Amino acid sequence: MTTASNSDLLARFATVRTEVGKAVVGQEGAVTGLIIALLAGGHVLLEGVPGVAKTLLVRSLSRALSLETKRVQFTPDLMPGDVTGSLVYDAKKGDFEFRAGPVFTNILLADEINRTPPKTQSALLEAMEERQVSVDGETRLLPVPFIVAATQNPIEYEGTYTLPEAQLDRFLLKLVLDVPERGDEVEVLTRSANGFNPRDLAAAGVTPSLDAAQLAAAQKLVADVGSSADVLAYIVDLARATRQSPSVRLGVSPRGTTALLAAAKAWAWLNGFDAITPDHVQAMVLPVWRHRLQLRAEAELEGVSADAILRSIMQQVQVPI
Repeated sequence: MTTASNSDLLARFATVRTEVGKAVVGQEGAVTGLIIALLAGGHVLLEGVPGVAKTLLVRSLSRALSLETKRVQFTPDLMPGDVTGSLVYDAKKGDFEFRAGPVFTNILLADEINRTPPKTQSALLEAMEERQVSVDGETRLLPVPFIVAATQNPIEYEGTYTLPEAQLDRFLLKLVLDVPERGDEVEVLTRSANGFNPRDLAAAGVTPSLDAAQLAAAQKLVADVGSSADVLAYIVDLARATRQSPSVRLGVSPRGTTALLAAAKAWAWLNGFDAITPDHVQAMVLPVWRHRLQLRAEAELEGVSADAILRSIMQQVQVPI
């Protein structure tokens, strides 16, 4: 089912997982989600309480992939130019020159993105959608590959802002990181007792296992993964069901169906398939769509979650044979 090239790349991604595991205990689902986002060329939102290794996970993955990463700590006083870059006057030249912001990188780690006001959050919209930024009327292209890996605290935490709907829709995946299980937490503490320093990934033994050219080759193979007419219709039926749900104010848009297809292709390729199946689609519904549903106020008051609605819809919509 896979060619020699496929086999080599799949083996390299398996090694990437191993390398990330040298720094991050558990969180296998989040690791898989980040890899899927990279393969599909999409952005990812990581949500979890402080201290569950969201930032460490992104840093470890970027090192294992030999990709440049820049981190921005989002704060209430952060300005759009602090992210995209701005024109700075050069006294020696007597002219303004562009000073690139941290967005000019392969993986932008937007740490605690929901602690900055919507104006600054929106500064990333063009970068996320067009892979470019416009400053003073001039457009500048971003490096390839480029993805945003944003972390956020649950919205109940003090000092947070809800992300605009337009920006949420630009994230391919929303991954929820839970507090680790007891065994994993014991392992985290054991590593700390033995001298593990999360700020020194080289000392932890995390080594590069795949480069940008190999990632680009894998992305092409993912794009070539097939999809039958029945499975495509199944994705559309799932999306239409979200729009008809009595608990949903705004369902999944056509952008959401395209995102689900891209993620399902990446998941299918990682599992050695050359075409997506309904199982691959179902596996990606929650992370791809949970942040795209806008629930009705009464549903939120009753404690209904987007995940619960999506699970119910998957049980109701007929699966193609």
